[in-house]
Amino acid sequence: MISISETAAGKANAPVYQLKVVLLGSATPIWRRLHVPADAKLDWLHAVLQIAMGWTNSHLHQFKVGEDYYSDTRHHSAEFEDDPPILEERTATLRQIAPSEQDVLRYEYDFGDSWEHEITVEKILPNTAASSSARCLEGARACPPEDCGGTPGYDDLLKILENRKHPEHKSMKEWLGRPLDPEAFDVEKTNLWLRKLKWPRVTEAQLRKVIMARLTAHD
Repeated sequence: MISISETAAGKANAPVYQLKVVLLGSATPIWRRLHVPADAKLDWLHAVLQIAMGWTNSHLHQFKVGEDYYSDTRHHSAEFEDDPPILEERTATLRQIAPSEQDVLRYEYDFGDSWEHEITVEKILPNTAASSSARCLEGARACPPEDCGGTPGYDDLLKILENRKHPEHKSMKEWLGRPLDPEAFDVEKTNLWLRKLKWPRVTEAQLRKVIMARLTAHD
């Protein structure tokens, strides 16, 4: 049996993946560049993406690699008989599903708004820092608001907010409830919240706690 200390050491020595995460379909590029341990399970990667992008974990999600789909099977399974099976994300690691540089996977969040992210393995690096945390290196632009209708709805929302004479301008500002700067992205604050994600697994309650703390800090 492998001890906890041996497991932790093995994780710390695992390579680091440099990932480029791009939200597809937006009129202006929204992206993040991340360092993530190669042995990260996909449920942990999901938590990292929620924090790094700025989502609130309010909807279902899935990863797609080739013809395979991964998700939390406690909440998401194939809807119809002919649908491909949903594989368990809690047992699949990043380097198992994307073993090489330039491998690409998709991450979809909220099946209604269908926020599609393309994740590219830019580099596989030695873990010289012996760290098991995720880190954001850089990025651009704010995360869209939840439930705004996907990228087409977000683009429409920005046009409405820019036009004070638009008949929906006031109602959209009230719906948002807070100012929205589409160009805003703070890498230091992003890393502050990423460091709060527990390794090697984040429970839903723990992720919710981090997200709520982040939202409260923004108010």
